Amino acid sequence: MDKDIVILSQTDTTVGFLSQNAHRIDKIKARLDGKSYITALPSFSSLKSRTAIPKKFRKYVRRANKTTFVFPNGESFRVIKDKQHLLLIKRYGWLYTTSANISGKDIDLEFAKNKADIIIYPLTSHGKSSTIIKLGRDRKRRIR
Repeated sequence: MDKDIVILSQTDTTVGFLSQNAHRIDKIKARLDGKSYITALPSFSSLKSRTAIPKKFRKYVRRANKTTFVFPNGESFRVIKDKQHLLLIKRYGWLYTTSANISGKDIDLEFAKNKADIIIYPLTSHGKSSTIIKLGRDRKRRIR
């Protein structure tokens, strides 16, 4: 599988770009290099293999739905539970995920379709973004 492709797909929350190449997404979104993306993962066990989950919040993270977690190391992850979106994530193992728009603008499906290498239909919802929770060792704080 080509790790440089950008996929336009319905995610568990909204229509989004997905890729394993953050620089390609940066160019499409006209976003500054170095700003991190959410990494979509297929399971809680794959999350545990990538970062340390504060013990106090393991059950909370495992049960969360449509929630992105920013961990003490600064990395952000979301475990995908939506069946359709999960099929895509499992195929690649993990993908960076972001809304299908120019940074700071509303979603424009025509723009997104022109920029993506692969389009997975149906593109049905411009739904609500995921909740973002920042986890510390002892506290959690809602960011969005």
